[in-house]
Amino acid sequence: MSDRPRSDIILGLNDRPPAAQAFLAALQHLLAIFVGIVTPPLIIGSALELPQAYKAYIISMALFVSGLATFIQVRRFGPVGSGILSIQGTSFTFLGLSIGIGMSVKAAGGTPEQALGTIFGVALVCSPVEMVFSRFIPFLKKIITPLVSGIVVTLIGLSLIRVGMTDIGGGQWLLTNKPELYGSAQNLALALVVLVTIIIMNRSRNQWVRMGAIAAGLGLGYLAAAAMGLVQFHKISSLTLFAAPVPFKFGFYISWGHVIPMALLYLITTVESIGDLTATSMVSGEPIKGEVYLKRMSGGVFGDGVNSALAAVFNSFPNTTFSQNNGVIQMTGVASRYVGYWIAGLLVLSGLFPVVGGLFSVIPNAVLGGATVIMFGTVAASGIRIIASSIIDRRGVLIMAISLGLGLGVAFRPEILGIFPELVQQIFGSAITTGGLTAIFLNIVLPEELREQAPEGDGDAFANIDK
Repeated sequence: MSDRPRSDIILGLNDRPPAAQAFLAALQHLLAIFVGIVTPPLIIGSALELPQAYKAYIISMALFVSGLATFIQVRRFGPVGSGILSIQGTSFTFLGLSIGIGMSVKAAGGTPEQALGTIFGVALVCSPVEMVFSRFIPFLKKIITPLVSGIVVTLIGLSLIRVGMTDIGGGQWLLTNKPELYGSAQNLALALVVLVTIIIMNRSRNQWVRMGAIAAGLGLGYLAAAAMGLVQFHKISSLTLFAAPVPFKFGFYISWGHVIPMALLYLITTVESIGDLTATSMVSGEPIKGEVYLKRMSGGVFGDGVNSALAAVFNSFPNTTFSQNNGVIQMTGVASRYVGYWIAGLLVLSGLFPVVGGLFSVIPNAVLGGATVIMFGTVAASGIRIIASSIIDRRGVLIMAISLGLGLGVAFRPEILGIFPELVQQIFGSAITTGGLTAIFLNIVLPEELREQAPEGDGDAFANIDK
């Protein structure tokens, strides 16, 4: 069988489309990823109650860095980059941990600048994890199996749902300072408008309508909030015309207790990126096995690590490959990496003008929550889907049960770690860390004999669960 899948590609990887055609193709990719890129910094900024100027700035830098990262990934510099039309954007995987790091800094009396500087510092220190493991992809896939990565992705989604629900009611600031206004009728109504819009559009048979569901839901909610006088446009009136990228604008700090959790997430992201890059190769009509394929996978994962380090330097959050662009390639038949240069340029330009980030930074929490509660639920559902792609036998059920039980357990009752030093509490206080490390450990140490079917009537409580 050929290692090059059949494809309906109109413009192949190295074809150079005319400028107008390349621009239109790039614009379609941009529409598919724009909301995905700006949402993580928007959620983190709202959760940490950052000043409006800071929220606008980190949104701008997310766009700017995504542009640089896309160019590096598509262009390929030596061993860095995949060389295919693989678009980079801000990763949702790191959302919960980033919020946790920022919250812990603020709880200790730190400033918003120190909170952001610590998030970016920890991300920078851990970014070599992907670079190192890009050299050992076949080995890594044996350790981080679909079962393990599915458990971690599920825990990420479940951990974030609380953030979405908090926003639906009006946000953490309202809950803390004016609890009588939290969960008001107007906040619930705005969230419902966004939620219903996304659901209706997602059920459309038209692929373009489905792809634009989240953007349309947020847009409609934004307009409704503006009509109700709830969008505070005056807060962005003082923004400068041009946002200069300033390395380490918020300083550089390290929270050592969060290094292991961050490294674990980079490890999981490595496996996810391999899947996304494989899908991009497939829909682009490129090899999905063999030497060329492995070289692209290795370069793409290495590029993920380099780009995440670059993101931390320029005040943004870890980057990763975006899978939604594969749908655009399929629909348009355009897989030319030269289109990637246009996408990169448009992202950089968007990031250099603060008005873009400013308009997103004043989205009311309830509007944002209406979209994110679905997005986070989708993340959890995706994790379940990944788990379901593997054979769930007695061994798998046991790994799932212990990992999810311990992971969610420390999230529900963090006091259980009270007797341990603060460093240990920081490391294992995250559902993602505890559950993820448990899944990896059990996947390594549990004997394969557990895969065998238990004899009938042996009293094993797990014997018939998967029947």
